[in-house]
Amino acid sequence: MEYVTGGERRAGCFFCDYWRTPADDHKNLILKRTARCFAVLNRFPYNAGHLLVVPVEHVGRLGDLAEETLVETVRLARVAERVLTAELQAQGFNLGFNIGRPAGAGVADHLHLHLVPRWEGDTNFMPVLDDTRVVPVALEKLWARLAPRFAAEKV
Repeated sequence: MEYVTGGERRAGCFFCDYWRTPADDHKNLILKRTARCFAVLNRFPYNAGHLLVVPVEHVGRLGDLAEETLVETVRLARVAERVLTAELQAQGFNLGFNIGRPAGAGVADHLHLHLVPRWEGDTNFMPVLDDTRVVPVALEKLWARLAPRFAAEKV
């Protein structure tokens, strides 16, 4: 409901805030941290398991991201693909960066990679009728299910 009604907008960058508060990883739905990035469940998912791989660097464009950070971001996305395939039996994935507001970036000044698990026939009537998705998995329960698998994975 907070997303639908607009909710309160916080000042600053919540991705940077998440990085600075590792004690709040569970509350913030962070699944895994590396030296240069982290994986976090998307609070407004397109599908169950939709997560973001977020570089620590606060930049809005790929060209501004350090090469090592870009490589580590893709490596963590590879781990996420393995975990979501094993735990949720995902059959495919959409991965993408939305760079700039015109491209759909909700957080335009902090680059992040979307990883959306997909299943054969996973589109229901809601997106067709009203560009709305129904995700029948509670984020907290999904985090509890995925976090141990992420912890066991090496990036």
